[in-house]
Amino acid sequence: MRKIIVAVLGDDRPGIVAAVSKSLFDYQCNIEDVSQTILQTEFAGIFIVSMPPGMSHDELREGLEGRLSPEGLAVYVKEMRPVESRVAPETEPFVITTVGPDRLGLVAGITGLLAEYKINITQLKAAFRGGDDPRRNIMIYEVDIPVAIDHHAFRAALYARGRELGLDVSLQHTDIFRQIHRI
Repeated sequence: MRKIIVAVLGDDRPGIVAAVSKSLFDYQCNIEDVSQTILQTEFAGIFIVSMPPGMSHDELREGLEGRLSPEGLAVYVKEMRPVESRVAPETEPFVITTVGPDRLGLVAGITGLLAEYKINITQLKAAFRGGDDPRRNIMIYEVDIPVAIDHHAFRAALYARGRELGLDVSLQHTDIFRQIHRI
């Protein structure tokens, strides 16, 4: 079966996931992965689905748009390419948190450094509520850090970047982060 990515955006309200999953079910598409979130007042959902034989990418897109657009939802459908076999570097999971006053370039400044060190972001949550109260502006990055990088150099560069951006930065192994923050 071919895999398709379905992205859905729209004003948040109850029932969006139900409407999308029902539509996919009606088209005999199997949902394999879902990630959805609410950003301020907007719903954002990504569904990875396998399509039944004989269904075209365009047929699914047109069908979903026909059902979901009248509900105020924007739909984007993209065919997944087969994954090339490659050996990924060994990594360790970490959590980076930043707290500080909102200003332009915060996300770009941190993600640029992560890209320089070939660190993959697996999850990012940023909440900017404006103003100078640093407790109202936080970013939480879940990342996979390659074991082979110079961890001391990366940590120093991360904290230096945080100082440049006026951010308090914390870097913790995911296991430690979860133990500290569990209820």
